[in-house]
Amino acid sequence: MGIKGLFGRGVRGLMAAAVALAVPAVALADDLMGRPTDKSMAWQPAATSLKAHTEWFYNIILLPVITVITLFVLALLIWIVIRYNKKSNPTPAKFSHNTAVEIAWTVIPVAILVVIAFFSLSLLREYNDMPTPDVVVKATGNQWYWTYDYPELGVSDVEARLLPDAADLTKAHAKGIPYLLETDNYMVLPVNKVIHIETTGSDVIHSWTVPAFGVKIDAVPGRLNNGWFKVDKIGTYYGQCSELCGKDHAFMPIEVKVVTDAEYAAWLAAAKKNTGVYSPIADAADTRLAAH
Repeated sequence: MGIKGLFGRGVRGLMAAAVALAVPAVALADDLMGRPTDKSMAWQPAATSLKAHTEWFYNIILLPVITVITLFVLALLIWIVIRYNKKSNPTPAKFSHNTAVEIAWTVIPVAILVVIAFFSLSLLREYNDMPTPDVVVKATGNQWYWTYDYPELGVSDVEARLLPDAADLTKAHAKGIPYLLETDNYMVLPVNKVIHIETTGSDVIHSWTVPAFGVKIDAVPGRLNNGWFKVDKIGTYYGQCSELCGKDHAFMPIEVKVVTDAEYAAWLAAAKKNTGVYSPIADAADTRLAAH
């Protein structure tokens, strides 16, 4: 059996089957889709299969392992402090080796790492095994905004910058827009389509990150990094540059509109006419795609 068979569709199918049970325990019912939820400790609800499988891997594999190891070490420390302090054990033992214990603390961690690696490699394979894309988008990180190009569709230089009102907490709350996340322009994508995202940087290293998609791709000058995702829910999704890139790093948000095929076709027709200077907000035909 090759690597593809060992870490392939069998494990991926197991992960997919368990997602329906695992994810609701993390994303609460009142958590907002595509944006942070005030006072919530949960992950943002998953909008892609990649994010759902990542959550399953964390909640079902990593979190239980981390919890058990942490509690075991804590219990061991407490036991040693109580049982072997100077008062309880005035005459310490003289031996320095225990073969059984040494075998156990070697074999058990190796077995744990093998289990983690088995599921981890399957997840990594899913991230790298890109299906045939329906849309290709190039995201270029600049200090401190994003430029989006659709090279196969004739749309280029869609610059997305933080809205001035979104930079002010009071104004953002008054207008009902997310603080430090709303942009003037945005990336527009069709729902239930495979998106091939290419990233690069024009000056320093940036990182195109949207938590609800489970996607974080570095944008490195002189290099073209690739990733993919397929969003299964219509809506507005926010992210931020996740690589420290200068004084305005915190003011470099990402906004993605996921729309129906008909809305996407209408946006694309308008964008082709205005490529290079296209502003979805200013375009009356766009009306923000009624996504708010």
